[in-house]
Amino acid sequence: MPMRRRAFLLAGLSASALAACSSGSGSGAPVPGGKTAVKLALNWVPEPEFGGFYAARVSGAYDREGLDVDILGGGPGSPVVQMVATSQVEFGVAGADEILMARARGADVLPIFATFQTFPQCIMTHPSRGAKTLADVLASGTLGIEPGVPYAAWLKKKYGFDRVKTVPYDGGVAQFVASKDFAQQCFVASEPIAARRKGVEPQVFLIADEGFNPYVAVVITRASLFRDKPDLVRAFRRAAQAGWRSYLDDPKAANEVMGKLNTAMDAETFAAATEAQRPFVETAEAKQKGLGTMTRERWETLGRQLVEIGVLEKAPDIDALLAATL
Repeated sequence: MPMRRRAFLLAGLSASALAACSSGSGSGAPVPGGKTAVKLALNWVPEPEFGGFYAARVSGAYDREGLDVDILGGGPGSPVVQMVATSQVEFGVAGADEILMARARGADVLPIFATFQTFPQCIMTHPSRGAKTLADVLASGTLGIEPGVPYAAWLKKKYGFDRVKTVPYDGGVAQFVASKDFAQQCFVASEPIAARRKGVEPQVFLIADEGFNPYVAVVITRASLFRDKPDLVRAFRRAAQAGWRSYLDDPKAANEVMGKLNTAMDAETFAAATEAQRPFVETAEAKQKGLGTMTRERWETLGRQLVEIGVLEKAPDIDALLAATL
């Protein structure tokens, strides 16, 4: 998720500003042909992590649900939660931890679909270091990691960073390629692929395996929109699920569409990223319960962990959070 490339935006927002975000009245408007026009704001540029949303357009899933969806690409600092909460868009994509932080500050947003069932954030290191566990990686050398993100706080609480030198993550892999003592944060479908393209095969350790496993690329909407137009929200959720099913079955067409919008990524990288993320989207649980599924237990665990690391004083009401899930 774009979490790997941008700092958390919510920490500096006041409770009053976020509370005001939930007062907007915007909703999908009819367009010619009897469809309802809605906007989906992404928190990064078009990449495979959003492939199912583009596939929903290519495959006709939006059309079948009576939706005319305008997908807005994002970038560094995209204020997606604010855009949704202030009625600038009907739907947006955010991380589960970001959503809980927003609700704790008064933003009345709800999750409706979780794309990544397994947290795709990782730490990559060089195999030559002989690390058997992530604890081994954090016992020496240098770690490039974005300060302030919840998973970094979780790792620091669990292992401590007293034996490893931490430096800010710079968004690339140049330092990793240049130094065998350098480890860094990575997104499973991004930096490891970039390192391999430069001739370095990384060893990757999943943060999820360390007990911190939030949903990623979660679709959110306003609570007020769900209260006023629940059928619209459910229609978008069904279209997202159908789009991701289509993308997993055959990503070529959607990748071609995204490739025209994101010319910085070539077709080979699009294909490699698509395959790398596949098991994180379609887990055994997703195969059983459906793509995009969410559970109360996962949200409760995340809320408790964010309190433990001091990100939240109190976890939001999970029943209220999951009001729009089916």
